[in-house]
Amino acid sequence: MDIDFSPEELAFQLEAREFLKTKLPANIANKVKKGLHMVKDDFVTWQKILAEKGWAAVNWPVEHGGTGWTSTEKYIWSDECAAAGAPDVVSFGMKMVAPVIYSYGNEEQKQRFLPDILNSNVWWCQGYSEPNAGSDLASLKTTAVQDGDDYIINGTKTWTTMGHFADWVFCLVRTGAADAKNQSSISFVLVDMKTPGITVSPIYLLDEQREVNEVHFDNVRVPIANRIGEENKGWTYAKVLLTHERTGIARVSWSKQALLSVKAKASQVSESGESLMDNAIFANKVAELEIDLLALEYTELRTLAAVSTGKAPGPESSILKIKGSEIAQMIDELKMEVAANYSLPFIPEQFSEDFDGTYIGPEGAANTAPLYFNHRKTTIYGGSNEVQKNIICKAVLGL
Repeated sequence: MDIDFSPEELAFQLEAREFLKTKLPANIANKVKKGLHMVKDDFVTWQKILAEKGWAAVNWPVEHGGTGWTSTEKYIWSDECAAAGAPDVVSFGMKMVAPVIYSYGNEEQKQRFLPDILNSNVWWCQGYSEPNAGSDLASLKTTAVQDGDDYIINGTKTWTTMGHFADWVFCLVRTGAADAKNQSSISFVLVDMKTPGITVSPIYLLDEQREVNEVHFDNVRVPIANRIGEENKGWTYAKVLLTHERTGIARVSWSKQALLSVKAKASQVSESGESLMDNAIFANKVAELEIDLLALEYTELRTLAAVSTGKAPGPESSILKIKGSEIAQMIDELKMEVAANYSLPFIPEQFSEDFDGTYIGPEGAANTAPLYFNHRKTTIYGGSNEVQKNIICKAVLGL
């Protein structure tokens, strides 16, 4: 693999860097770099700036508004965004449901949904997991029974991230016979969250934030025209969506910046004249992480190269998901070591950019514990890492 940039790629890097310098709002970059809470307007503002430039849909086909970038240009853009403190676009619309719509939807569905997703006019959430169907997603119980030109949907979805902000939800629902094989009786349906019969119940996390929800469907009437592709083929479409989600979870560029930040803070000399990086055990942990992260980076580059040819990510998305989530969690552990006792106080106000009080310890230290606990979920969502190992065993090792 040639890792040297061509003159054209270097020119693109400079263009991307200048664009981020002049167009990325400073208050948004500040929130990202300090781990502060982002609000919906932050994400919408940034995506509209990207869409106006034509740089929002990095992996979409050009005919639907994609950038047409090479795998190297995508890699450069990701690195520059992470370094500048740019937030990622919200995945549910741009990276998850959109690829299903432009790959399997009909022309009317593409024209109806893709432009609003691209311009962040409509927000989406994911209706996959259920109270008794998490990693074993194929055991879902939410039903969609045909009634004329509509489905009548009943059931509950849980861990619905940003469901309280969403305008639409993409759902897996059971449309086949009750005794059919689990995977063969599932359909992929798009549902307007304003439809009568939908109730969204909050789930508050340890940081006192409402990030996830339960969504209840009580005789919700949805047009059959909102189904993507064929009835009972939803599992096929869901697997494609999940490979895109798992690839995105790797977040290599953001982990690189997070590790650089850890090293910088750990290198600060204390009153004793030493730094945490002088500790051989801590320094060894950092070195091992850097090696793992470099290996993951090359795996991501190979995946980007495949995606740029029009292919959906294959089983390598499971490798990216496993290692990417584990590395992110290990970086969180290092942050806790750096913050030490200052990570113990939890002051919710310090998550706000408007906080004007006295920080407990170094700025940001009091946020490390809530973020550490929040990010334990990364090895579970998008398909638990244990499930990903089974996929690799079957698809790669043939076991």
